[in-house]
Amino acid sequence: MSIPKSAVTRLLEFFPDWRPQMYFKSSLTALSHAMEDRVLADSDDPLVIASFQRERFYRQEAHRYRRIAGKTRQVYVLAAPETDFTNSSDIYETVAFEPQDTLAQEWHLVVIAKQYACCLICGEKPATAPDKKATSAMDANRRFEGIWTFNPEVSVKAAEILLEKILQYRPELESKIRQAKEKYLFSTILNLRGSGNPAQENNSPLTNPDPFVQRLVSYLQAGQYKLLKANKSLAIKQQKEKLLNSVTDAIRRSLNTEEILQVAVQKLGEGLGVCRCIVYRCQEKDVTATINYEFIEPGIPSVKGQTWRLKNNPLFEEVVQLHETLKIDNTKDDPRLTASAYTKNIGEYLQNLVTSCSISSWLVVPVLYQDRLLGMMELHHCDEQPINWKPDDVALVNAIATQVGVALIQAEAYANLEELNEQLEALDHTRSNLVAITGHELRTPLSTIQVCLESLATEPDMPPELRDVMLNTALEDAERMRNLVQDFLTLSRLESDRVEWNVEPLSLGECIDLALSNIRARVNCEQIPHIENLVSLDLPLVQADGEWLVEVLAKLLDNACKFTDVEGQISIQVQPNDDNNLKVTVSDTGRGIEPDRLETVFDLFYQEEGALRRSAGGTGLGLAICRQIVKGWGGKIWAESSGKDQGSQFHFTVPIFNSPFDNKRNSQLITIPNQVVGNSAPAKSSATKSNPKTIKSRKKKP
Repeated sequence: MSIPKSAVTRLLEFFPDWRPQMYFKSSLTALSHAMEDRVLADSDDPLVIASFQRERFYRQEAHRYRRIAGKTRQVYVLAAPETDFTNSSDIYETVAFEPQDTLAQEWHLVVIAKQYACCLICGEKPATAPDKKATSAMDANRRFEGIWTFNPEVSVKAAEILLEKILQYRPELESKIRQAKEKYLFSTILNLRGSGNPAQENNSPLTNPDPFVQRLVSYLQAGQYKLLKANKSLAIKQQKEKLLNSVTDAIRRSLNTEEILQVAVQKLGEGLGVCRCIVYRCQEKDVTATINYEFIEPGIPSVKGQTWRLKNNPLFEEVVQLHETLKIDNTKDDPRLTASAYTKNIGEYLQNLVTSCSISSWLVVPVLYQDRLLGMMELHHCDEQPINWKPDDVALVNAIATQVGVALIQAEAYANLEELNEQLEALDHTRSNLVAITGHELRTPLSTIQVCLESLATEPDMPPELRDVMLNTALEDAERMRNLVQDFLTLSRLESDRVEWNVEPLSLGECIDLALSNIRARVNCEQIPHIENLVSLDLPLVQADGEWLVEVLAKLLDNACKFTDVEGQISIQVQPNDDNNLKVTVSDTGRGIEPDRLETVFDLFYQEEGALRRSAGGTGLGLAICRQIVKGWGGKIWAESSGKDQGSQFHFTVPIFNSPFDNKRNSQLITIPNQVVGNSAPAKSSATKSNPKTIKSRKKKP
């Protein structure tokens, strides 16, 4: 049972010239107590109507109304029931209205006496962000809008409105209410008419107020406004402190730079309520920067993924030079953004950036750590009406930027630590392999040499044939040890960058033939697979160091022979890789490589079967040496294989010599015909073993 219009609205309909005032709860409490004290102090028996929003508010004032009931029988108390508040006629009339009634949002007190009349008719203003907790109803900052007056005519009309409401809930009180109207309301109206209706002469909302009460209310209102302003300021500071703490906590939980920057931009944009907030990594000498982290409000154009100019950008340069925040309140009239302030290109670029991004107010904050620039943080206001950046907001953004800088340094330090740990782990693994492989590779030939020499020394009557076998075995194992030591020395020179590269124009075909000769000289041709040279005669010269080029070819061919059965096949061919490089490919039909190991085969000491469990000898340094050599002349090396027992292909690139004579071969270079090296090829003597330095000596011959 409720009516749509509140008592305040209905009262203002009867008195349209009156304007409601704003009151805080503390002011209404003081006014109500003053009106109640007036009733208790007089000997008169007035009509008193009090409406409380909730039963719990009535309980706080129940003792006062028991005293008032001792002065008069015309007391009516209205409230929304919560526990045991009901309609009753005890020492005074209680009216329990429905919680959905408009009275639940109103505060009323009307007193009609023979000598005076006053009323307090107010409705509560809803809060902007209402608290759902029960304690919110006790908040001293609650505000009400309504009328407090001693005007008899207004007071009588307010009493009529409330008596009508009482009859809706307590129709059995009709007789008592009729008596109240005749005794108080009609007589007051007659007195007004008999006195010339003074209320019409003075329409002030405070007609004949108690001076003390008026001063008290003014004091309470002023104090409450000051308190509200102070609370608002504290709430803003608390909110900013909470934002700073939340950003700090969020970014400190992660050591991932991308996550740190995204969390920072999201928290800052939401906390300050800006249209756009972006963060990008940059250094003082960078030419451009890419926007990878962004927060935008709905309807704001995105700039994520765009590349912004930094070099010759006056805004960026000013921030870098001063290491301070740059603040632009209005981009339309800021002299730093006019085309006349800089060169035409720079001025147009900044103006286009402001227009395309809809920037009306701009804040640029450097992300620093010990004067080292790590990035930039920008806040954009994109509404048509620009704003003035508040000092507190700028200080907050600076504090967040400082925290972001610290977090980025910590993340970088952790990443470097992880990388260092990985390097240490790799070094430890390398050390273990080095100890295992060198121990095995040195111990085995040393043992053989020792046995052969001891046999030769202790058995002077050994047959010549057996003596030759012993000597050859000792020599072969000594050569094996020499190659092992040579590989270590070679790799050490390459990794320490102590190699003096002698780059010159070379015939790639000749280098390949020398590498093939090296293989034939070192290995019995009956023990190696068939090697087919598919290199064309019509090749341009290459620009490389001949010694090291032959070394790469020899090691790749040796590796192919090692892992290919005698019945298998090896081929070498050369193709153009691009306009500036040739691609050399050594293919075999041997053991093959698993796809997930195509990169690791070039690692130090890599052995597919393990350091000590392998069918083929060697240290696992050959391919690592090849990678270092090819890297030295700026080429690339890689492996391809379809899998185990599917063969493999090793490729590397060599730069082409750009000759001013159409890449014609130098007449001093001797071209060796292509050969097919296989099981039937004769073996050369040890005196013809390939030495990379042979290339130079051969080129000098006419």
